[in-house]
Amino acid sequence: MPNAYAHTIDAIDDKYRIEIGWMVEPVVSQETNGIVISVNPLILCPEIPKAIKCAESQKFENGIEGLEKTLKLKLIYQEENITLPLSPDHNTPGKYYAFVNPTVSGFYQVNILGTIEETSVSLSMHPPKVDERSYIEFPEPSDITIQQMIDGHTALIEDVSELKDSVSNMEETNSQIDVGYIGIGVGVIGVVIAIVAMMRIRN
Repeated sequence: MPNAYAHTIDAIDDKYRIEIGWMVEPVVSQETNGIVISVNPLILCPEIPKAIKCAESQKFENGIEGLEKTLKLKLIYQEENITLPLSPDHNTPGKYYAFVNPTVSGFYQVNILGTIEETSVSLSMHPPKVDERSYIEFPEPSDITIQQMIDGHTALIEDVSELKDSVSNMEETNSQIDVGYIGIGVGVIGVVIAIVAMMRIRN
């Protein structure tokens, strides 16, 4: 039965099965995510000579605990890299997370470094591709563009100008209106206009 998610599986020294993937899939740029890594003993398969194929045929079970103290991940994108600590999943022994926000779409490389029990580890793996966030945004991208900000600001100025004209007309036609109440009304309406303007920018 295939994995529910596009995780990558490998084997270390015919002793350990190691599986990595993204915490949230599909993974998109500019969203908080993380690498999830699961480590458990590899049960050798006499009928499958290659350890990696043997590992792929097995499920994660009997995970190895305490590896947050001995393993670390180096996440690499082109010429950039960052070293990430592991945080254990308290409900699933042998499962760990390395939190990160991938800001650029593309293919990343994960180097797993350290030790598993008495075995030294230096393994490179490749989680699924990070897609552009805009691919799953509907109906329009959610980012506020510079032009949208300019349009919203212009609309706000126009609305305020119209409001001033209306208040001036009210003062000319009804001198009995308390100026203090007018000021309060202007303030309230101004706040409403600002909220409407921000809604225009968002939409």
